[in-house]
Amino acid sequence: MAKLRMKKIELIALLTDSKKIIELLQRRGVVELCRNDDDELTGTNVTAVVGEFEKFRSTAAQALEILEIYAPEKTGFSDMFSGKTEVEKHAFGREAMQLEKIMNSAGDIIRSSKIIDDAANEISQIDMRYDNLKQWTPLDIPLNFKGTDSTAAFIGTVPFLADADSLEQNLPETCSVEVVSATKEQSCLFVMCSNDVSSQTNEELRKMAFVPVGENISLTPSELLDKLKEKQKELKETIENTKKAIAEHESERREFKFAVDYLQMRKDKYDALSSLGFTENTFVLTGYIPEKFSAALEKEITGKFTASVTFTDPSEDDDVPVMLENSGFSAPVEGITKMYAMPSKTDVDPTPIMSFFYYLFFGMMLSDAGYGLTMLIGTTIVLKKCKLEDSMYKTMKMFRNCGISTLIWGALFGSWFGDIVQVIGREFFHKEIGSIALWFEPMDDPIKLLLYSFGLGILHLFLGVAVSFKMSWDDGRKLDAVLDTVPIYMIILGVAPLGASILTDVPGILKTIGTPVLIAGVVLLVLTSGRSSKSVFGKFFGGLYALYNTATGWLSDILSYSRLLALGLATGSIAGVINLIGTMPENTVFKAVLLVIVFIVGHSVNMAINLLGAYVHTDRLQFVELFSKFYTGGGREFEPLTVNTQYIKFKEEKYNE
Repeated sequence: MAKLRMKKIELIALLTDSKKIIELLQRRGVVELCRNDDDELTGTNVTAVVGEFEKFRSTAAQALEILEIYAPEKTGFSDMFSGKTEVEKHAFGREAMQLEKIMNSAGDIIRSSKIIDDAANEISQIDMRYDNLKQWTPLDIPLNFKGTDSTAAFIGTVPFLADADSLEQNLPETCSVEVVSATKEQSCLFVMCSNDVSSQTNEELRKMAFVPVGENISLTPSELLDKLKEKQKELKETIENTKKAIAEHESERREFKFAVDYLQMRKDKYDALSSLGFTENTFVLTGYIPEKFSAALEKEITGKFTASVTFTDPSEDDDVPVMLENSGFSAPVEGITKMYAMPSKTDVDPTPIMSFFYYLFFGMMLSDAGYGLTMLIGTTIVLKKCKLEDSMYKTMKMFRNCGISTLIWGALFGSWFGDIVQVIGREFFHKEIGSIALWFEPMDDPIKLLLYSFGLGILHLFLGVAVSFKMSWDDGRKLDAVLDTVPIYMIILGVAPLGASILTDVPGILKTIGTPVLIAGVVLLVLTSGRSSKSVFGKFFGGLYALYNTATGWLSDILSYSRLLALGLATGSIAGVINLIGTMPENTVFKAVLLVIVFIVGHSVNMAINLLGAYVHTDRLQFVELFSKFYTGGGREFEPLTVNTQYIKFKEEKYNE
């Protein structure tokens, strides 16, 4: 219904024009390339070149990330939705001539970042040394002191709280022990002895798990600590100066972004060249193109180059990609279809089929006019003020349409930020305001809303069955189309008034008509569902099995639409509680202040949570209930050679429709 017709394209042109033609196709973004599989044509290996472009691109991207750390880009709210910067082709060429300078600056930033990292690591190491040396501060001799001509010295730690006298008792008589500092876990010792007992002393200390100090330097602990402080100060100054040096590149941020995109485009171009087939003087390009763009592309290429362009219809065995095109009403929910699966060759595009019900169900679940108005105003401002990319533009339009639906349903149900209108009238003007619902209030009559939810659900499901009917009919299976659809309609239409009568009063005429319609539908289903079986036994039990599946399947499907009631009531009831909390104080001034605060915070949170819930459950109703009736999926999305950039785009990027 909304899948663009695809054509196979074969382009033959002079070898000297290959890069220019690839660049043109990249800017137009309408051709998906296929890899050359003709043995008579030669290919080209671009792995090394592509690797170089990827290396340079990574360098520019890394420089941007570092610059963002030390000189964050100042952005406003609108920048969150702003699209890529548009550039002219000739301006793009001028920027490309500055690439070497840009890459040199990127290298400077990366080297500066390494200096900062190395200095930070060294500071961490100094901090650890400093902590270890603080306990040695009372020692007034160098840490590498080993003794005199007649004595030997040992400086180190034992893993326990030590006492000098008790240690001396376990050492030779000529030993002297000084406890420099001590804790329960460790004691710092300075031990001296005569040279003749140094070996014995060393052995005894080893038995005590004595560990020599790790500093081999001719400075006292205090002198070494002062030196470490000075070194740490120098490192911190180096870090600050290097950060300032990086921040000086802030004016080059735009050039770095250009380099990232330019190198990505060059990489993609050479990747594309690897899919071509070559002769001595020409090259051959094959791929897929939407038929609507074929004439314009052929005219442009043959007008600029010596080339032959041929379009043919794909065969049944070809893996043809899918590109969707829908009206302004349906296009915003194309992303929902893609999230599930692209349509296969035999599928119709479900986007226009589900779009109306998508907006309808979303609004019914959120169902607060205040929230809908907020969504409508917010998305309209973004759409008007911001230059959005195609995907973000469609998303904003989707939520704008959902906001309109929410506004309508909220007005029908009389919910404007819950019951804020009644609360303000009662609490501040001492005036009781009745219902402002244009239809009815779900909190007062939830059964009514439940029945309408089931009714809309049945219509939604019937739509899916109708699409299945059309697909079978168009495929030539007209009898199957009738027999797979009519019994379902008869059974559901027959049982609906009987089921509804359990919850509410139903006109007798509907129940009277419903019973024979239900019976006729059951009989028709049982007699025809097993028609593929060759035996009477198989036909009969096949029909019974189909009846069982229909009863259980459709019952669960229809009950799924009770979520329309549940989420709608949840939004309204939570909003009412928020308003109630805001009016708890007796003092009018305090009440007004609290209500404003609670209103802003509470309704923001309630709107966010229920908006997410409405989005998820509306998606589920499409994926599980509607799509199961006719949609297979499994198609492959059209992936043309295009300008795959993050920050820039060409003004002539696409053909006009």
